[in-house]
Amino acid sequence: MVKEELIQRSPLRLFDQSIHGGLKAGEIGVIASQRGIGKTSVLVQLALDKLLQGKKIIHVSFSRQTQYILAWYKDIFDEFINAKDLENADDIMDEVVKNRVLMNFNQDVISKEQIIKSLRALIVEGCFKADTIIIDGFDFYKASYDLINGVKTFAQELEISVWYSCNVKEDNQQYYDKEKIPLVLKDLADIIDVVIVLDPRPNFIEFSISKDRDSQEIKAVTMRLDPETLLISENT
Repeated sequence: MVKEELIQRSPLRLFDQSIHGGLKAGEIGVIASQRGIGKTSVLVQLALDKLLQGKKIIHVSFSRQTQYILAWYKDIFDEFINAKDLENADDIMDEVVKNRVLMNFNQDVISKEQIIKSLRALIVEGCFKADTIIIDGFDFYKASYDLINGVKTFAQELEISVWYSCNVKEDNQQYYDKEKIPLVLKDLADIIDVVIVLDPRPNFIEFSISKDRDSQEIKAVTMRLDPETLLISENT
């Protein structure tokens, strides 16, 4: 399969359609679930989809070393090769690496101003015009409204979309509201545009949309996550 065909036939085209054309510039989306369900894999696949289209990505990790994230990209890309018989895979991977920057922050010691200053330096002064910022391992239980609002304002200013992962803690209490929005995100409802929840089922992991801009009607997405390969596939 050639790269263009892989892009056109990707189940992420269905994902984009499900949220009215995908996450737009200046918007914030969240992939939420309990720990170990596949959030990082989904974020990496969202990033790879952009990278295959020749767009630039910044992947920010708050909890894992850079080598761990690099391994995710390699493993998912290798799964693409095996599943899709991708032509010119080495050349395509070189392009992916060129258009991807990984950053690592410690949430306990870095401020909102330092985060935005670092991103601005890369994008503006470093002339790395990113299409999307991926933020993984960020602890929303430690987040402030001011911080997320600052990221939102920054994303709107530079016309960049932002995807976060959100780990919903299991504490034997209710952790979603009736619209299936994680309670930890409740006070951020006016900042976050899209919320996707990953639900484990016996043989697959289901995607459901809990928030799509002004709509909070729960709806299923016609795709799923394979619990073994962690690849996104169409729900057939």
